[in-house]
Amino acid sequence: MALRPSKQLEVFPNPAPGRDYRIHMQIPEFTCLCPLTGQPDFATLELDYVPDRRCVELKSLKQYIWSYRNEGAFHEAVTHRILEDLVRALRPRYLRLVARFNVRGGIFTTVVADHRKRGWRPPAPVALEALPVADPRRGA
Repeated sequence: MALRPSKQLEVFPNPAPGRDYRIHMQIPEFTCLCPLTGQPDFATLELDYVPDRRCVELKSLKQYIWSYRNEGAFHEAVTHRILEDLVRALRPRYLRLVARFNVRGGIFTTVVADHRKRGWRPPAPVALEALPVADPRRGA
């Protein structure tokens, strides 16, 4: 079965809904069209999210990203549209989308957009101290 572009994001149940954990994805092949010139714009998307009850299914995410290939969109607008669609589908505790667009006219553009579920706060980081290494010359 051949894959086709689609705006449908499929989800599946979070296997660990009682735990905060981060899912990180790099999507290096995002393309859309400049709405003024029709020329292609290329970007790497970095998606980080802390799921609540749902996770995004990767094949549907690939098809969703692919669906922008022939659409005209300003960098800022397309970044926010993707973030909003992901938030609508996932209802995550936290989601950040970083869109790093390749150079165009001597300018690199990076757009960062994030969403935080009302009332959610990230847990305090755990500081792990290095444990002393036993010196085999000193005995047990």
